[in-house]
Amino acid sequence: MRVSLIVATRGRDREVGALFESLAAQGAAGLEVIVVDQNADDRLAPVIAAWRDRLALTWRRTARAHANHARNLGLALARGDLVGFPDDDCILPPGLLARVVAAFAADPALAILTGPAASPEGGLGSGRWRREAGLIDAGNVWTSVIEFNLFLRREVALALGGFDERLGPGTPLGSAEGNDLVLRAIAAGHAARYDPAQQVVHPDKRLTPVAVERAALYGRGMGFVLRRHAAPAGVWLPFMVRPLGGIALSLLRFRLLAARYYAATLRGRLEGFLARDAAAGLPLPALAEA
Repeated sequence: MRVSLIVATRGRDREVGALFESLAAQGAAGLEVIVVDQNADDRLAPVIAAWRDRLALTWRRTARAHANHARNLGLALARGDLVGFPDDDCILPPGLLARVVAAFAADPALAILTGPAASPEGGLGSGRWRREAGLIDAGNVWTSVIEFNLFLRREVALALGGFDERLGPGTPLGSAEGNDLVLRAIAAGHAARYDPAQQVVHPDKRLTPVAVERAALYGRGMGFVLRRHAAPAGVWLPFMVRPLGGIALSLLRFRLLAARYYAATLRGRLEGFLARDAAAGLPLPALAEA
């Protein structure tokens, strides 16, 4: 079973080399790596040249700085049985791809497999994560999906139209495109499963100045997708209440950066949830052509 990994990248080069190092160490037969380069300069040229003989690389450039557009461009080029979308600053631990392939091979009905983020410092990374393995549904999808640890059968990803390009980095709805994709798959009758032991290492940016800067943007995407898929109050309400607790606790501890993060998160989630188009739902455009 062949795997195609689609790497949408912008603004990084050293990190891409580290990702490639971890991919080469997988020892996966037939691994295909499709790099969709959103940089205006040639910073990736030396990295691609250094790895071209050690990985099956396809280098595609696009002038549009938009993560999901880049992912969909790569998906249209992919030839593997399975597709994944690691971020350009991820590290795949040894044996990760073998674990993924084995899971799909063991269950022909499985369409999607996910796992959590792991912090480079140890433990799980940013986000709230389920502890137990099992099927993903409309209630637990919010603690089961992150885009860089999301693997699908390629034909399923294509049938779904790929990622919705009105969501994610490069848009006003800066997150939850993976949750949206998995929810659309579940609605179409596909089986999706979460494995907490399937961990991809990614920089943990919680409660950093970068996280505060992006909090409202990311919150807006999540609020939008919660409303778009008609999540019941028992699901969406905790995502509004928890930031309030975070604000109060942070202020009591004089952690002003954390208080700003939770306030921006809450504001973004409310804006996304109350957006006019969220309640109406939006049709998905055709998959971008290669």
